[in-house]
Amino acid sequence: MATKFRNLEDCRAAEALMPWAKRDVPQSVHHALLRCSERFPSRNAVSFQLLSDPKSKAETLSWSDLAGQVTRAANMFRSLGIGEGDVVAFLLPNANETVVTLLGGMTAGIVNPINPLLDVEQIAGILNETKAKVLVTLKPFPKTDVAQKAAQAVAFAPSVKTVLEVDLLHYLSPPKSWIVPLVRPKNPVRHHARVLSFAAELSRHPSDQLSFEEPPQDRVAAYFHTGGTTGTPKVAQHTMQGMIYNGWLGQELIFDETDVLICPLPLFHVFACYPILMSAIQAGSHVVFPTPAGYRGDGVFDNFWKLIERWGVTFLITVPTALSALMQRPVDADVSSLKTAISGSAPLPLELYRRFEESTGVQVAEGYGLTEATCMVSCNPIDGDKKVGSVGIPLPYCDVRILHCTEDGTIDRTCDVDEVGEICVANPGVVDGSTYTETAKNIGLFADTRFLRTGDLGRIDEDGYLWITGRRKDLIIRGGHNIDPAEIEEALMGHDAVAFVGAIGQPDARTGELPCAYVELVEGAKASPAELLEFCSGRIHERAAIPKYVEVLAELPKTAVGKVFKPDLRKLAITRVYDAALAGADLHAHVAEVVDDKKLGLTAILVRDGEVDEARLSHVLGDFTRPWRWQEG
Repeated sequence: MATKFRNLEDCRAAEALMPWAKRDVPQSVHHALLRCSERFPSRNAVSFQLLSDPKSKAETLSWSDLAGQVTRAANMFRSLGIGEGDVVAFLLPNANETVVTLLGGMTAGIVNPINPLLDVEQIAGILNETKAKVLVTLKPFPKTDVAQKAAQAVAFAPSVKTVLEVDLLHYLSPPKSWIVPLVRPKNPVRHHARVLSFAAELSRHPSDQLSFEEPPQDRVAAYFHTGGTTGTPKVAQHTMQGMIYNGWLGQELIFDETDVLICPLPLFHVFACYPILMSAIQAGSHVVFPTPAGYRGDGVFDNFWKLIERWGVTFLITVPTALSALMQRPVDADVSSLKTAISGSAPLPLELYRRFEESTGVQVAEGYGLTEATCMVSCNPIDGDKKVGSVGIPLPYCDVRILHCTEDGTIDRTCDVDEVGEICVANPGVVDGSTYTETAKNIGLFADTRFLRTGDLGRIDEDGYLWITGRRKDLIIRGGHNIDPAEIEEALMGHDAVAFVGAIGQPDARTGELPCAYVELVEGAKASPAELLEFCSGRIHERAAIPKYVEVLAELPKTAVGKVFKPDLRKLAITRVYDAALAGADLHAHVAEVVDDKKLGLTAILVRDGEVDEARLSHVLGDFTRPWRWQEG
């Protein structure tokens, strides 16, 4: 039974019992899995359904089944030449085989999940960066190009010696299962690696025990890329104890063996892998993965409430963009089993929180984590007061400091209560001094050699709640997906008429942020926003990174040394977007200015142009994450 998580004192009390090193936690993920299968052999562990219909075929593995399958997979990977320091990559949508590959890969060696939405060049770049020997991917299947992308990437990744193909056919029932073999796409791409059947190879290995000894000491067991950047994304490394720590937090503070978690988030992302799957492994909870694409799957949003009823879900795992989509559908099923929704990846608008609670009777607990810290840092109390807009209380054994640092990581000073600075974190999930596989990327990444500098700006209030107010980095976060503005800027700078570019995230009611770009032209040159947008669209790798708005300014704001000053561009974007939202709702108010509030970050200051329905205005602007207030006086 999980300990009550009500306030900061509960977290500190858990810490005070003993140091983390003295905790009786599993030494490895496989050890944790065996413990769970011994305690709850016949209880449901993971379920997956290929189609979103709540009556469609699903496959459920018990904890005993899952432990056996993971043991088989680890033995299989070892037989394919994977040693403790070798890499098993996977390019897969969600499925039970994805769970088995993730856990088996980290048991045999180092597992490397890769986002199938990346382009071929980036996938190949990650395979080369991690020197992956084995790639697990899909067998060609209708309505997905994952197999084709994998083959193209392997052709440029000489380290990959074996490709294992997962066939999703067994998740279908007749007549669909009869049709797929007739329409299955061909994969004409040739490469150097041998191609084997995942299921056939798995069946050749024992499920009762590992064919090798796990090392007693902690080790790196996963590589996760940070996504959404130009060229090859940065690769963060995670240790067994970091994974176990995330699972212990869930088991200790939130979940138990009676809980059912619906997780339509991808297993190439730390949120699904660590706070969710690792917590389930230690608590004995049941995790449901609906469709390979999760929230992106056909019909998932339309059927979502019925899926909650089907599985008796107690915890909804989500992100703000998904909550926004769900609130556009009526609650058309019995969702009384729900206890809480847990949201992460991007800021949660206040209005969205209110709507969800009104519609379901359930509150949302917003949390904060990052790939570089093996995920979890803080969370609003499940059983206590939730401060909407904050990301909650730093979790046990997680030391969060708000610091001002120099570029090399030297601490200038520690911030006072409610003073904004850089969020810096030390916990068992932080790999001290070597977060990234590339040594050069770790330079200046740590304050006082042990506090990971997150690049996020924030403050801690008098009750110990953490608030994020902005980013030292310029990343644009679109629905939890990181977009590097440099890719947009480089694409636009290729136009002969462009002198300067500043790409930023503009507020968006559905995704949190959308990429937009402000452009200064070469003196005497001419180019329309439409022309510039068309020009850059074909030069940007990710569709999500194509700007939704381009504006030409006579001159971009710049610093004393000539760099584009993005805070002023963000102010322009907030003003434009909020004014459009107010006008569209026929509300008689406008943004007078945007100020940098010491506690809240960039804040829109409104003035009235007539009588204003304040409840309606709060409803309209509550869909955005950036705060606002009326002009004083």
